[in-house]
Amino acid sequence: MLYDIGLKISYEYDRSASTGRHMLRMMPANLPGEQQVVSASLIIDPEVQERSELIDFFGNTAVEIAYRAPHEKIVFDLRCRVDRHAPERGPVASPSLQALADEIAAYDSLEPSAPHHFLGRSPRVRTTPEMDAYARLLVKPDMPAFDVMKAIGEALHRDMVFDSKATTVDTSPEEAFAGKRGVCQDFAHIMIACLRGIGMPAGYVSGFLRTIPPKGKPRLAGADAMHAWVRAWCGREAGWVEFDPTNDVLVQNDHIVIGRGRDYSDVAPVKGVMRTAGSQTSEQAVDVIPLT
Repeated sequence: MLYDIGLKISYEYDRSASTGRHMLRMMPANLPGEQQVVSASLIIDPEVQERSELIDFFGNTAVEIAYRAPHEKIVFDLRCRVDRHAPERGPVASPSLQALADEIAAYDSLEPSAPHHFLGRSPRVRTTPEMDAYARLLVKPDMPAFDVMKAIGEALHRDMVFDSKATTVDTSPEEAFAGKRGVCQDFAHIMIACLRGIGMPAGYVSGFLRTIPPKGKPRLAGADAMHAWVRAWCGREAGWVEFDPTNDVLVQNDHIVIGRGRDYSDVAPVKGVMRTAGSQTSEQAVDVIPLT
């Protein structure tokens, strides 16, 4: 599936920022056998004084920028064309959780995709007795890891309510789980905590989601979304499998990957520091236009 994607993120400050340094992770990923970036440009206004591109530990494209001149707002304008061809995913062969633990122990590499990086606590996700208990109620003896992942994702879709006003970007998974409400970031963080709590490596994926308007309704410009979902390591044979608990689906061609990491902190679209005072406002608009 070929897509034209547009993303515009803007920040406006109450008072002028004298300096700033930011790390951007909003460029779609090149993933052999899954996704290819055909073309891409990122325009930043006002013009930055420093700009460099790098690949981080997990293989994500990042752009580091710096301002040394006063500015009252920043606009990031991404335009790209992406060929998404995710492999079809039906049921896959995977070991039980006990056998999975043995496979993890035998995995003798610390490469970026190694399961060891995705088992313990990460900056935004920790296991809790409440989420552990929730996950264990869904697991049956000798249940294959792939089925465990699906069962937990499906249960969260059933038991939680999508509510864009219930949480913020800083809400912890524990708070969102207690309220059983949140957005895609919350669904993903909670699922990751549940999986890690029962010994299954799990990570966070940021990206774009193509939305399909109701039948008979026109597609609205800017109405698509940045999105988040989960990847889980289902054993050496199955490898990493991605699941979207917000929508209760295995990830395929409607999901375009930007970055993969342990949690949101590894793939936040904009991170950084600046010298200013007062508050700021932010707006975001996304277009995901299928071409084929």
